[in-house]
Amino acid sequence: MEAMTALTALSAAYDVIRQPLGQILPRLSRVLADVVPHRAVAELSTHCAHSPFKTYGEADITDRLTTADLAPLLASGVAGRPWQGTLRLAGADCAVLVVRSDATPRGAVLVVIRDESTAQGTAVQTGTAGQSGEVMEPGATGEFGEPGSDEAAVALVQALWDLVTSHFDRLAAEAVPGALARSRTAAGTRARVIAELGETHAATLTSLLGVLRSRTLDDAAARAAATDLAVSALVELRAQAERDQRIAEEPADQAFARLADSLRPLVRYSPVRLELGGPGSTRPLAADVAHTARAVVLAVLMKVLEQEAVSRVHIGWQVTDDELRAAVRDDGPGTLSLCTLSPGRVRERLDVLDGRLDVDAVPGWGTTVTATVPLRAAQEPAPHPLTSLGERELEVLTHLALGHRNRAIAQELHISESTVKFHVANILTKLGVGSRGEAAALFHAAA
Repeated sequence: MEAMTALTALSAAYDVIRQPLGQILPRLSRVLADVVPHRAVAELSTHCAHSPFKTYGEADITDRLTTADLAPLLASGVAGRPWQGTLRLAGADCAVLVVRSDATPRGAVLVVIRDESTAQGTAVQTGTAGQSGEVMEPGATGEFGEPGSDEAAVALVQALWDLVTSHFDRLAAEAVPGALARSRTAAGTRARVIAELGETHAATLTSLLGVLRSRTLDDAAARAAATDLAVSALVELRAQAERDQRIAEEPADQAFARLADSLRPLVRYSPVRLELGGPGSTRPLAADVAHTARAVVLAVLMKVLEQEAVSRVHIGWQVTDDELRAAVRDDGPGTLSLCTLSPGRVRERLDVLDGRLDVDAVPGWGTTVTATVPLRAAQEPAPHPLTSLGERELEVLTHLALGHRNRAIAQELHISESTVKFHVANILTKLGVGSRGEAAALFHAAA
């Protein structure tokens, strides 16, 4: 830890956040290996609608970790106050470091499953976690925020995790259209798989219950035990679906409240009066729909405030069965136009979600701008050409689009040139193109 100077820490942070999204957790793990020796890491990050749960490390741990293990830690952890102690994870008692960040609006938690031999020296007093409202898993021992022999190491982990999650939040809020399209497709596929598996498992377990409750069975004790097991499995199945839904979606009223919090500072010292009309609905919105609606409203409001003679702006959301309508109405000169209010980024973000921007301007009376995002259509986004590529293929394509040759790509990704050639061949086949230049053109078009 002594060798981790401020300069090397900054270099390590830069090295982590410059990675493709799928490689950030592995690179973070490698950066922390000397600071906090560990066997595995896991994250639950609410910024990511289609892949909120990620793991990296020893397979005998990561293969058994689930969102059910991390969800209570996300809910009960305190941002900026790391927790060290023992938790029951992956079927065993593990020495862990739990770090929560609120850099993303709904939080993100990182769990470092420590190497037992190095964790034993940590100054952590035994006691039931959960004092002052900080609740961990039943039976967990440890403490929040208390200094120990590796206090500097823990502080570094907290700082790196805050930086990484801030990076996540920026990417989510400013996602380029190509990335947003891929995210929508992946999120839709994930939602369908969850629904299909849920229905299949529920039907199977319900049938099992019907058999086990049959009065024709002789062994009452076995029947009762099997019934309890099946009931528990059904409860866990439903809880899993609810956890996934909470992470991938955001209630409309909460999404609007977040928007309101971000808008008030813009007019705090302005003569303009801001009026807010919430949706009055708790209907869940897909996370990227909520992100896009907030981004569009903010962009429109900035243009509205550039006008002279504006004294009042009303912002309201309306949620119906089919769409979300976000309206911005001012009492200005009424001279704004669609060209003025729809710079490329706003228009492209709405296009990805099949949304539209309408402007109704009346000279001398003001302007009403309405962004409409369909909700039903958003469930089934049109497949994007790049969605057929795997994670490593996307990394190779990213470098290929920058004009890098095979040797440079191999060095950057720490793989052999023959592996790069294999990935390039797969990329050309999957994209249906005949050259690296055509593949690069598709990538740039998506971005």
